[in-house]
Amino acid sequence: MGKNGTYFLGKLLDRILITRTALYSYFCQLLTNMSTIVHIDCNAFFASCEIATRPQLQNTPVIVANSNEAGGGVILALNDKAKALGLKRGTPLFKIKHLLSQYAIQVCPADHKKYHRISRQIMQIVIQQGIILNFQQYSIDEFFGTLPIDDPSEIRIYIQMVKDAITTGSNIPVSCGCSSTYTLAKIATHYAKHYSGYKGICILTPDKRQQALSRLPVADVWGIGRSLQKKMASLNILTAWDFACLPLSRIQTDFGTQGLHTWQELHGVSSIKIHKNAQQQSIMQSHSFPYMLSSLPDLQKAVCNFAGNCSAKLRAQHSICRSITLFVNTNRHRKDLAQYSNTKKCKLTHYSNDTSLITKTSLELLRQIYRSGYQYKQAGLILSDIISDQGRQLDLFDQNDYAKKNQLMKTIDSINAKFGDDTIHLAVQDNSEKNTNTRLKEEE
Repeated sequence: MGKNGTYFLGKLLDRILITRTALYSYFCQLLTNMSTIVHIDCNAFFASCEIATRPQLQNTPVIVANSNEAGGGVILALNDKAKALGLKRGTPLFKIKHLLSQYAIQVCPADHKKYHRISRQIMQIVIQQGIILNFQQYSIDEFFGTLPIDDPSEIRIYIQMVKDAITTGSNIPVSCGCSSTYTLAKIATHYAKHYSGYKGICILTPDKRQQALSRLPVADVWGIGRSLQKKMASLNILTAWDFACLPLSRIQTDFGTQGLHTWQELHGVSSIKIHKNAQQQSIMQSHSFPYMLSSLPDLQKAVCNFAGNCSAKLRAQHSICRSITLFVNTNRHRKDLAQYSNTKKCKLTHYSNDTSLITKTSLELLRQIYRSGYQYKQAGLILSDIISDQGRQLDLFDQNDYAKKNQLMKTIDSINAKFGDDTIHLAVQDNSEKNTNTRLKEEE
């Protein structure tokens, strides 16, 4: 072969190498299922939940903090009005004490029970609507699903319907992103949330992919952890598009399996699976009381609430338990007070998720370990030896009407999901925020 032939062959090989990534992306896209991935993200979720349940806060700077009676804690979430004041998540409250009164900032103690209830409410709204398929929760404020269509104009119509239903049914603002993979859908949600022109909905189509990835810092890409961020920064890989333009051979060599999956997703090739949460093998609820409790009735109310919540979680994952453990502790940091702690465990005669049975058993355990004369700071309940509710073996001589009890529990759960936790509850449960007459406030 002459010099000219060698030259042109070399140029051809260079062109093939340059376009290999683009060809890979194109052919993989043809093989990819054309269903659209939908990502829904609640905006400033904890703060939005507080505003949704207290509309008078609508035009007020709101922050949610894990505050305590001594004024400690850090910011967990904040609304846009609080962000506009320069406040940020993770900031200790004592550092912004002067700003709280200056700007009339409303500080809301974190109420995780409320946030989980509203998250379940959003799930129920979307599932009942029947528009998004395979809808599942990824985190307390994020959800994924699919739409069996790929026309952007149709997608927008349906997603707008879902978004409006969530806003109307829960008063929680959400941002929605749609694309061909989970990673691209989350990137679309990023733009929907941070750019008002999208009006809360961004549909990232293949022709817009390069523009979207070019403007997005690689550190903001889902799946790029801290270790990968440092490596990419050292290699001058600054944007998502910089990463997507790397050749496949280099991805496999330098960034491992996680990097490969993310790279494929950025090219529109589905490489990540979102699995439903596995069944919990134990369920625990504990609480460090803001005010120490000394009387048995006060502790009984707390334990009853634990039992009700844990039983509901059991039923939510379609499971039943056999073992119950209860523990109580005094405040080990208060050396001036008498110290005591104890734990008691028992096994039920049969597997159950019946709130009344679990509550009755928990109260009996409390009576066995309670000692007067102590000020209790913490208590907790653990349900273990958990199996699927389809695995219950019935005793021929057992007189319990399980079908009737199961139907009662389902009815209670359905009403509470619709109207709020503890709308229906056992009479022994305490649903007040505080009972200051029977709680002893700790000295600072």
